[in-house]
Amino acid sequence: MRTILQEAVKTFRIQLRDYQINQLERYYTLLCEWNEKMNLTAITDLKGVAVKHFADSLSLFRYYDVPQNARVIDVGTGAGFPGMVLKIARPDIQLTLLDSLQKRLNFLNFVCTELGVEADLIHARAEEGSHNPALRETFDLAVSRAVAQLNVLSEYCLPYVRLGGSFVAFKGSAEVEIAAAKNAVGILGGKIIHTFSFSLPLNGAGRTLIEIEKTRPTPEKYPRTNGKIKSKPL
Repeated sequence: MRTILQEAVKTFRIQLRDYQINQLERYYTLLCEWNEKMNLTAITDLKGVAVKHFADSLSLFRYYDVPQNARVIDVGTGAGFPGMVLKIARPDIQLTLLDSLQKRLNFLNFVCTELGVEADLIHARAEEGSHNPALRETFDLAVSRAVAQLNVLSEYCLPYVRLGGSFVAFKGSAEVEIAAAKNAVGILGGKIIHTFSFSLPLNGAGRTLIEIEKTRPTPEKYPRTNGKIKSKPL
């Protein structure tokens, strides 16, 4: 794990200390143990997790400068990617992990306890959580590796972002999605300002990070209900 991670992140503008690599190694062990009881990830081999989950999450630091002490929310965090990995690498981040399944949050709560990591865990659907005044437009950065199309994902995530903050979507090949999402992003108060395409280290898979800046408040009616988001995407 140590050798793979050090090689994978050497161009990412992030330096992992020994204790952080130890935390990631323990995270990997817990992921495999809990994955036997519940479906957290289809990837369980050491190199696969190190590259496709850990290094992929850390790729954010290669292209985006996360402000010191930034409030970061990982929307639809699943097994904690990218949010938990970002927090391990940057302990100053004030992290919120949001997911609709309590059993995933139970896993993440155990991981946080085992690793000595502080994070707020919120059990809510993405489209419901951002109507909570304590969460709406309060975060410096929202991140998500969810599989939804970018126009749909933007409706889930942009309402959490404060004015001047950013939403960064982790994607594979995304040219078609980006073009199709521009209208939705504008309606939701955002603007696509950067698209970073690269090959995942030690793997070669094509990846894309899409940075969307929050330029205007999101209209109160967004996000809509999950049914409307999916049946009538912006």
